[in-house]
Amino acid sequence: MKTVARILVLAFAWLCVGAAFVGIFVPVLPTTPLLLLATFLFGRFSPRCHRLIISSKVYRSYVVPFKEAGGMPVKAKMRMLIISLSVLAVSAALVQKPFVWVILAAVALFLVYLMVVRIPTVGESAVAYEAAEIEPEA
Repeated sequence: MKTVARILVLAFAWLCVGAAFVGIFVPVLPTTPLLLLATFLFGRFSPRCHRLIISSKVYRSYVVPFKEAGGMPVKAKMRMLIISLSVLAVSAALVQKPFVWVILAAVALFLVYLMVVRIPTVGESAVAYEAAEIEPEA
């Protein structure tokens, strides 16, 4: 029975990785929390997969700077907001339904709230310094 549970947990962890990858391009899916969850699950159930995930470019680009510096630089926040709001605007233009517009507006407001209020702002130098110190495990 432990083997079945382990397989299910690892399948869920890989599902989180896949969703995080999609979240790079789709503003509604949170990339960093999904990668953190997958990393936690891999760390508990598969050391080999854990090493693989923490050495990936996506993990080093999204999770490590946020984890080490404790926030995001203004430049990264602005880039994320511009891309996310652009995708939401295109979606609103393509789907001509007021109900969808309300949902997209709520998502846009939530993203702005996250970037302005919830996610701390750190300087570029803090993120660059922390990222330079981190080497992927062999």
